[in-house]
Amino acid sequence: MAHDASVPTSLLNELRSLHRQDPSLLDDALPRLRLRPLSGGYNNRVFVWDSPNGEVVIKLYRTDKRDRAAYEYQALAHVTACGITATPQPLWHAPDLELPVVGMTLATGGPISHLGDPVKAVRAVAVVLRQLREIPLGPFATLARIGSAADYITRITKIWPGQLDEHPNDPLTTEMRRLLDIWHERGDAIVLDEPVPRVFSRGDSNLLNWLWNGSTVTAVDWEFSGHSDTAYDAAELVEHLSSRVIDDEVWAALLPDLGITDNASRRRFLSARRTVALRWLSVLWKSRYTRTDEFEHQTRRVHALLNDEFQ
Repeated sequence: MAHDASVPTSLLNELRSLHRQDPSLLDDALPRLRLRPLSGGYNNRVFVWDSPNGEVVIKLYRTDKRDRAAYEYQALAHVTACGITATPQPLWHAPDLELPVVGMTLATGGPISHLGDPVKAVRAVAVVLRQLREIPLGPFATLARIGSAADYITRITKIWPGQLDEHPNDPLTTEMRRLLDIWHERGDAIVLDEPVPRVFSRGDSNLLNWLWNGSTVTAVDWEFSGHSDTAYDAAELVEHLSSRVIDDEVWAALLPDLGITDNASRRRFLSARRTVALRWLSVLWKSRYTRTDEFEHQTRRVHALLNDEFQ
């Protein structure tokens, strides 16, 4: 059944009216409006709308300094125009100061990170990422992805040290500072500051947002798209917390497909990998006594990476 690409103005007016009354009214299913929630929206609310012309995904965005709705719609339109098929198709964009909304087609499949055997699906991810690296930057030529190398370096050099300073007597603070010192000595920030060709990036490596239907993958959540570079994006994928469901040997075998093909790209990849892993450690630091196992695992991983145990 064909999808109607026109904006459902009446529906959006009702949703915005509910939002003005109480945003929590949009937290659950809205059968009166033929809307059921989709999981995985996190900062945004995502519904499937049983429209007269078929099921449509309605994504309601949180508003902040980044116009998430506009960037996601622009990214979906750009990659679709470039022939990328592993993505929802954009239908319409309805800007609003309080509740911007984008309509798109419904992607099928389940998150790769929930699969019992995700290796085949991850190989398909590598194919899609290669396709994305080959398309023009288009409207993203001057917009860096969220979670860029510069973003992560800022966190671990300016934000995290201040957090550590607030806990001078914590028995873990000394070890964290030692890891920071080793990372500084490795010169990874200098390597990542070197100029390299830019490529298009969807800005989201979370395997929860890669859906596998048994034969093909579809990537959802494109609101953090922008430019990046091949080696950094490979490292950000390999070291994402969701990627621990994949054995490191599998990732190592996939590196050529992720664009790590020579000494220069491997050098940058290794610097980025240590940096990304350390950034995740800084994130888990805030929950070190509630997410103890994850924090301890990430600490061991950073130690191993800084000691060149992964190559």
